[in-house]
Amino acid sequence: MTSTLTAPAPSRSRSAAARSRRRRPIDKGKLLAWLTIVLVGAFALLPVYWMLVTAVRPAGEVFQFPPKLLPTSVTFAHFQSFVSDPKLLGYLLNSVVVSVATAVLTLAVATYTAYSFSKFRYRGRSSLMYLVLASQMFPHALLLITLYLLFNAFGLLNSYLGLVLSFTAFTMPLCIWMLKGVFDTIPDAMIEQAKVDGAGRFTIIHRIVLPVAAPGVVAAGLFAFIRGWNDFIFALTLAGPDKQTLPPGLVNTYVGEFQTAWPALMAASLIVSVPVIVGFVSLQRYLVAGLAGGAVKG
Repeated sequence: MTSTLTAPAPSRSRSAAARSRRRRPIDKGKLLAWLTIVLVGAFALLPVYWMLVTAVRPAGEVFQFPPKLLPTSVTFAHFQSFVSDPKLLGYLLNSVVVSVATAVLTLAVATYTAYSFSKFRYRGRSSLMYLVLASQMFPHALLLITLYLLFNAFGLLNSYLGLVLSFTAFTMPLCIWMLKGVFDTIPDAMIEQAKVDGAGRFTIIHRIVLPVAAPGVVAAGLFAFIRGWNDFIFALTLAGPDKQTLPPGLVNTYVGEFQTAWPALMAASLIVSVPVIVGFVSLQRYLVAGLAGGAVKG
């Protein structure tokens, strides 16, 4: 009996709340913010959409005027031509080898350097830090001839090692500063407590500090990987035909003096973008946490 009398009350309450929501005036500021986000997002994604449409469009429709937003027919022949070309697969293998090696070598050096800058106090520390930062300000193309002559003298041209060293040299300064900001957020009291408990420096770095700084380390490694993956000018100049990576390899394959195979180039560019997109999506939470941690104390 009691339940029969009290049942209608929540229903009336929900109806009143629904009417209240319907009467609530539109927040113009929020609406304008959403419109801005949608427009900026559409502007940012338009080149990606056009690349995708061009990749699946027949070659005869690429230069149609006026251009059509949707292709009249869809073909995947350009993707098949990429995966069936052993030369392009060789470029892909070179990119994977060089990018992974660059990320590993950069992290191996940048992690200990950044930890030293963050947790130790010694003479010349500030000068070294600003020297590392200043090295990032030189245009890469300015040092290209010097690197070419140096690598030629040591026999490093047309080799994986030469590419990895050149990519690492220009990736490391930013990674060092990124990781230093992350290490600065780790309390010194945690390290002192570990020393009191008898932990050595090796144990402190590898079992206490690095697990806490893992998001920043992952972010720095991803940055170094992308730097090696996307580089064009060093791979074009310092690597021969056998060791060239995808960016110069795709240009040499599809871009000619009088014409460019745009659909095949767009299809190959989409395939090349997949590893970077997968890396960003799978490591997104580490990337955001690492960049935010480095931004708290620089």
